[in-house]
Amino acid sequence: MKLDILAFGAHPDDVELGCAGTLAKAAAAGKKVGIVDLTLGDLGTRGTPEIRLKEAAKAGEILGLSARENLGFRDGFFQNDEEHKREVIRMIRKYQPDVVICNAPSDRHPDHGRGSELVVESAFYAGLRKIETVDQGVKQEAWRPSKVYHYVQFYDLKVDFSVDVTGFVDQKMASINAHESQFYNPNSDEPKTVISSKQFHDSITGRMVEWGRIIGVEHAEGFIVDRTLGVDQITDLI
Repeated sequence: MKLDILAFGAHPDDVELGCAGTLAKAAAAGKKVGIVDLTLGDLGTRGTPEIRLKEAAKAGEILGLSARENLGFRDGFFQNDEEHKREVIRMIRKYQPDVVICNAPSDRHPDHGRGSELVVESAFYAGLRKIETVDQGVKQEAWRPSKVYHYVQFYDLKVDFSVDVTGFVDQKMASINAHESQFYNPNSDEPKTVISSKQFHDSITGRMVEWGRIIGVEHAEGFIVDRTLGVDQITDLI
């Protein structure tokens, strides 16, 4: 299945936090959208791998995803090496996305920056035909996405462009709340963490309001890009 957009996250819920509004909007417009989670988030203070898989599946349904997979890398210990690159390359070649989105280049959790670097390099190497990969017994064709972007998660990073997600905030928040083991729940008996606080939960929409204000819309999501952006017409800019 060819996807228009494939988003990668070091952990289940990373993508939802960073760009769920953008994915929901694309899916509503008829685009085929998917998520690949690199790990099960099994080192997380709250929840279990089994719970997190179920939560991710529920969040995917809310967003209208065409596909969601988990590569099962070791949470906290996966590396940007050949073994892991080949698995990410396999996913990119399997879904042939035009756009890849991944974690921020630098963030509070070390896995985020490392996962970002892994996906960026794999997106390039996926276009080299001399790197051979196999999926379900079939040799894959080389494929390089035309665009790679980074969503913003915990740190307040400067973004290069923002996507208007007005009207998709409720859907985004529903997908985040589907990861109920991880985020704010006043009735939870789990240990408290930074991201399980009400302050963190409220900051998600607060940040979207701020990005929206800057570009003159109600809500937006910000992205970082490693290359110069271009538009067909200068009037395309908001």
